[in-house]
Amino acid sequence: MFDIGFLPITIWDFLDVFIVGYLIFRIYKLLSGSVAFNILLGVILLYMTSWLVGALKMDMLNTILTQLKEVGIIIIIIIFQPEVRRFLLLVGNTTLKGQSGFLTKILAKDQHNREQKQIHIEAIKGALLKLSKKKLGALIVLADRLNVETYAHSGTEMGAELSQQLLESLFQKHSPLHDGAVLISEDKIQAAGCILPVSQSTKLPRSAGLRHRAAVGVTEETSMSSFIVSEETGAISFAKDGKLVRRLSEKKLADLLLAHYN
Repeated sequence: MFDIGFLPITIWDFLDVFIVGYLIFRIYKLLSGSVAFNILLGVILLYMTSWLVGALKMDMLNTILTQLKEVGIIIIIIIFQPEVRRFLLLVGNTTLKGQSGFLTKILAKDQHNREQKQIHIEAIKGALLKLSKKKLGALIVLADRLNVETYAHSGTEMGAELSQQLLESLFQKHSPLHDGAVLISEDKIQAAGCILPVSQSTKLPRSAGLRHRAAVGVTEETSMSSFIVSEETGAISFAKDGKLVRRLSEKKLADLLLAHYN
């Protein structure tokens, strides 16, 4: 196409930069808000430090870092196994959407999707308020398609249509699934009775029980959000990015559902 000094630039160079930039962007979106993102930054810092000490001829430190780098790829695969799987699913999912005219379908169904979204938000809101009045403990996680697979297998996979009545019945005390979390994704109740990682944060109030710590724990490791009903007080709480907001009003609950329901 043209030259920059002695360097020829072709259309393939632009395509190369675009593809690499897109992959970096998708990896960032995939890992952003999770513990894995911090680990990735640590790995990048390790490689940068290794290059620097090599350039400065710091032989002893360079030897140690070189040994770490040699097993680094194995460590990365082990640590990032769930993220690698989700990334591959994301790439395949994006390709399939492109082949099926995804954008055209989205534009055609936009109005219908907005109406369905409001119906599902009202179902979740109604269930949370009803459970709150009855002081029935509940934990509902708004998951995405990629993250839901990580935790769905720990409970009972359902793939059921989302409704207020079903949500209420899952958290009744006689239900065998009432102690675990319900995962909602793609307008369906994907799984119930799921076990979530428990937060070890010292910033949580002492009154926060296991249900609240599990709700916070899953948001520390992923970009998902959680809604909790306290079994002791009936108060509704919200967790996102490792932070807990307690005693939501009905209006605040509606606003948070609208902002975080996908």
